[in-house]
Amino acid sequence: MTGPVVPAAGSGGAAPSGHHPALRTAACELFGIDYPIVQTGMGWVATPRLTAATANAGGLGILASGTLTVEETDLAIRRTKELTDRVFAVNMRGDAPDLPERARLLVKHGVKVASFALAPKESVIKDLKDAGLVVVPSIGARRHAEKVAAWGVDAVIVQGMEGGGHTGQVPTSILLPSVADAVDIPVIGAGGFNNGRGLVAALAFGAAGIAMGTRFLLTSDSEVPDNVKAEYLTRTVNDTVVTSVLDGVPQRILRTPFAEKLINSSAVSRLPRSLRSAVQFHKMSRTPWFDIVREGLAMKKSHELSWTQVVMAANTPMMLRASMVQGRTDLGTLASGQVAGVIEDLPSCAELIQRIMAEADAVLERLAPAPVPAR
Repeated sequence: MTGPVVPAAGSGGAAPSGHHPALRTAACELFGIDYPIVQTGMGWVATPRLTAATANAGGLGILASGTLTVEETDLAIRRTKELTDRVFAVNMRGDAPDLPERARLLVKHGVKVASFALAPKESVIKDLKDAGLVVVPSIGARRHAEKVAAWGVDAVIVQGMEGGGHTGQVPTSILLPSVADAVDIPVIGAGGFNNGRGLVAALAFGAAGIAMGTRFLLTSDSEVPDNVKAEYLTRTVNDTVVTSVLDGVPQRILRTPFAEKLINSSAVSRLPRSLRSAVQFHKMSRTPWFDIVREGLAMKKSHELSWTQVVMAANTPMMLRASMVQGRTDLGTLASGQVAGVIEDLPSCAELIQRIMAEADAVLERLAPAPVPAR
């Protein structure tokens, strides 16, 4: 395993008592956390409050910064540090024009883990590692994992098709073990996880832990509006859909009247909304038009998109903001993993993580009961 080991505050790196030793994994040692459970860096959702609550509960909380300006990211990191003295990560976009400036923020604030929705350039990885950070990109294909492992990342989050938001076509049960076999760094499984049975299954597949988005969105520590959470809790496993109409790249979202309207509309009718979203995003993020155009060109090349699809890309952050911040499910989309269909409550992050660990202990004990001492 490469990369520095970050000790958890107050734990000295020791395994928490009372849990099966198999649950103290390489991810715990690498990140300096108590439990091999990661809360993903969801835009508009992974706020300082949720990130700190996860960290304080012994997991790795990831603060979302992709929808924030550099100045807002600075404030968000400061606020998270006020709420926790434990290790947490900050998620960044690997293709962000201001990535060097954002990376310097992590170093300035002593953030130990850099997370990426898309892998950054090899030079960025090297610079972050030279500064002592643990670098963890999210990937959706075995070849991508092999590529970033060769570049020196410390771990990867591997998301299967069951996951919410941008997703691929390979189920977690197939993708996760294939990646674990291909690289010699810790692999974190994502897509379809929400309980202790899933954690044990991920370990059996070769993972060193699990990452969850929808499950953490649906906690009492999440600042997503209550009416939006209620919308998720009413859904079944068949109430999500994967579509490319938002930005030309496949995304899993909840089926809502608004989503169905978008999916069934023509590209021509969606274009005016996309243009308005681009203007709104420009004003909100204060991103220069030159950088927006440059990002669009990069996206067009990497994903082989049409110019209409490139313009549509502004839909994603703005429509997520409408729902996740403003509570307008009639105007925004709801990124969701299929696992939303089996979630029925809103525990705190601490309650959720302890529940997962207790379930995992019970499963491991059932599979391999401790021997009865001889009399």
